[in-house]
Amino acid sequence: MKYAIAFFVLTIISCSQRNTESNQVPASVNYYDLRETGVKSGGIKMIPIHDGKYKVWTKRIGNNPNIKVLLLHGGPSLTHEYFESFDSYFPKEGIEYYFYDQLGSYYSDQPTDTSLWKTERFVEEVEEVRKALGLDNSNFYLLGSSWGGILAMEYALKYQQNLKGLIISNMMASAPDYGRYANEVLARQMDPGVLAEVRELEAKQDFANPRYMELLIPNFYEQHLLRLPASEWPDPINRTFKHLNADIYTLMQGPSEFGISGVLETWDIKSRLPELIVPTLTIGATNDTMDPRHMEWMSTQVKSGRFLLCPNGSHLSMWDDQEYYFPGVIQFIKDVDNGSFK
Repeated sequence: MKYAIAFFVLTIISCSQRNTESNQVPASVNYYDLRETGVKSGGIKMIPIHDGKYKVWTKRIGNNPNIKVLLLHGGPSLTHEYFESFDSYFPKEGIEYYFYDQLGSYYSDQPTDTSLWKTERFVEEVEEVRKALGLDNSNFYLLGSSWGGILAMEYALKYQQNLKGLIISNMMASAPDYGRYANEVLARQMDPGVLAEVRELEAKQDFANPRYMELLIPNFYEQHLLRLPASEWPDPINRTFKHLNADIYTLMQGPSEFGISGVLETWDIKSRLPELIVPTLTIGATNDTMDPRHMEWMSTQVKSGRFLLCPNGSHLSMWDDQEYYFPGVIQFIKDVDNGSFK
């Protein structure tokens, strides 16, 4: 009997040590228990926002009281779908995470009131979502990609007291700097004849002309958005672009990813980066639409920053450079969680 008890105690100690070393879900928590009540919906929750006038779609994956990652998609007005690559990496690390379609995006309400499409209102929306999901500075990591990076930075500048960690994925801190990079660096990498035709169509505001995308897809998007032939783009990428709300996208971003020409055209928070004191990871990629050197510089401007370069990636490096993207993101989260982040 005493040998059985000793073996049981040693087993418990061993399991506890392995759990501490891996920084995964505490042994007393079942990662797959979403703690849903009533009719179970697989983690999906529609959250009322804007004084209950609208609802936004969220989906929870996993259960970890110490690590909860809210994913902010790009666009504006793309969808959570291009984050589905995270399903191949986060669960095995015990990371709880949330897909979320911002207001106006496909799985959420899509009002036509153009006064809603302002960065300040989106920030308040994220705060309402945070409260509804029960996230706080003991567990809340915010990851924003592209436009979602703008939103994440703006949220952190106002509400960073609620955050445990901030991840800015493939987004610069200045739209004008992004525009200059597109014009002075990326445009010069294009075939001069192709660039001249693109510029001509832009000058005419002829963005609906099929020729515009015929030129941009092979000469820009396949080089700097997702470095695969468009015919081989993964299904989640095709779905997220299929579900794009073009009205919001054009209003805020402009008609293409080849620089910003919408209401975000003058957005710039470079001078405010030192206000960010929460642990911060900035992610850039060698072939990104964004300048990776700018993203590296951003990591030096915040109080506690780290830079992750995806050497083989582009703007969607969570797809075309997974070998670097996910280990870097996961290591950052674990380092913050166990107090070793520097």
